[in-house]
Amino acid sequence: MSHPSQDSQAERIARLEEHIAHQAQTIEELSDQLAEQWRVVEQVRSKLDRLTERFLALEEGSLDAPAITRPPHY
Repeated sequence: MSHPSQDSQAERIARLEEHIAHQAQTIEELSDQLAEQWRVVEQVRSKLDRLTERFLALEEGSLDAPAITRPPHY
């Protein structure tokens, strides 16, 4: 069984290093995108909490309101 020459091993190592560098860049980009998405999710969650509180307050206020009845002149 023949062994690869020093040149082909060096080329293989260079290709692997390039591949690793590319993967590291991709991982960093994905990490940045994930962090941004998480920030957006937190904003949406906060808005949903505020809207839920407002809705519940409005709903509670409508339950306390007097019943709508016909005016006396009808």
